[in-house]
Amino acid sequence: MTAPHETRPTPAAADPPAIRPPGPPRSLREARVALAGLSAVFLFEMLDNSILTVALPTIGRELNASTLALQWVTSVYAVVFGGSMLVFGAAADRYGRRRIMLAGLALLGLASLATAFVTTAEQLIAVRAVTGVAAAMTTPVSMALAFRLFTTEDLRIRATSLISTVGLVGLAVGPTVGGFVLAIAPWQALLLVNVPIAVLAIVGVRAGIAEDDAADLHRDPVDVLGAVLGTATIVPALVAPTLFVSQGAGSWEPWTATAAAALGALLFVHRELSARHPLLDLRLVARPLVSGGLAYKAAAGLATAGLGYLVTLQLQLDWGWTPGLAALGMLPQVVVLLAAGPLVGPLVERVGSGRASWIGATAVVFGLAVYSLLSGFGYLWVAIALALVAAGMRVVGVVAAVNVLRGLPKNRTSIGAALTDTATEVTSGVGIAVGGTVLAVLFTGDIATSHWSAAQSAEFHRAVTIAGLLLTGAAAALVGWAILRTRNAADG
Repeated sequence: MTAPHETRPTPAAADPPAIRPPGPPRSLREARVALAGLSAVFLFEMLDNSILTVALPTIGRELNASTLALQWVTSVYAVVFGGSMLVFGAAADRYGRRRIMLAGLALLGLASLATAFVTTAEQLIAVRAVTGVAAAMTTPVSMALAFRLFTTEDLRIRATSLISTVGLVGLAVGPTVGGFVLAIAPWQALLLVNVPIAVLAIVGVRAGIAEDDAADLHRDPVDVLGAVLGTATIVPALVAPTLFVSQGAGSWEPWTATAAAALGALLFVHRELSARHPLLDLRLVARPLVSGGLAYKAAAGLATAGLGYLVTLQLQLDWGWTPGLAALGMLPQVVVLLAAGPLVGPLVERVGSGRASWIGATAVVFGLAVYSLLSGFGYLWVAIALALVAAGMRVVGVVAAVNVLRGLPKNRTSIGAALTDTATEVTSGVGIAVGGTVLAVLFTGDIATSHWSAAQSAEFHRAVTIAGLLLTGAAAALVGWAILRTRNAADG
């Protein structure tokens, strides 16, 4: 028996468990919920346009859409997305990355649901514009959140590579999935698939990522004029390449858009240099890791888009391959993009992020040179070029982007991620514009007709060589400049 004044010890009361705030994840496994949500964002970005392209003929028939309207169905998304990324990147660094991400995902879900009620091409264009806004709110911020989730470069590289691999899977399977869905369901189902993706992303971000620490945000006043000028620069810069390809270099429209972009750029730079609280602090952009990483990304975007455009035309128009066979012809690029993902981390660990960046960028330039000079000798050389560019782009896409964020203060990582995506969008458009303009100048007749004459085939190959070498030279210059900028930067 127990004495009246004795009390039994109660372990829970006597020895309360210590409560410690959770630290940063020490492995990808510990961050699996957050990474699932962030991967869903990239899956949406890559799957969305690739799956929609398959449905354009069906959309045109059912909505009685003109060719111009169909062009805007796909173009308006890219223009709004590219034109508003800097604004939302700056907003995320000020108001909270997680908050902007969740708001963007909610907008994405609502815009996708609205697709079910679309009855005209104009309504679909409006929905695609809203979807572009949602993408601008989520895609760059997802990169910033992935970077901030970890504290070591190794985990940041591996996480970014994992997220981008999921997106690339969406890009690879999009056309096939789209064709299958169209066989059994209306075209609206292709865009409604974004709803469960948005829900998955919301759950992953809410459960796996803590709210932003106020110390990692800034409270600078909003640079409204800078935001307007930045958008006014990027939008015509994105529209101009399409106009060069569709209207030709002899038309006034593309040159007007180019002049508007150049004027906007001058005004934007002047504003950012003179503003007390600029939207984009150009002194930060001038840092070696930041400017060098942006140059690497620009070189990769320029080369990859130009190569993809020229190869697609060569396979289908010059060699007469069917669209299905041409898609198979692009497989070396898809396979290497997916297979190279797990190799990026070990490469960086072995040689360092700075050296890995220029190795990857050099592979991109060399692959484009191979295509420019040897593609006329058969598909083997095309396949080699596709593989080289894909391998290089896989490394640059991850490492250079992480380096840009490493070079920025903690309260500017979102706009840094937006800047890398914007650089890629703009230079990708330039790559396509260069190829399309050179072809328009050198090729006589309608390039879309079948059964080219021997003279037309020779003109095409001459145009491919010239356009390819122009892009190779531009990409090589960017890579060389980036190497010089980053050669003394610390390899973290």
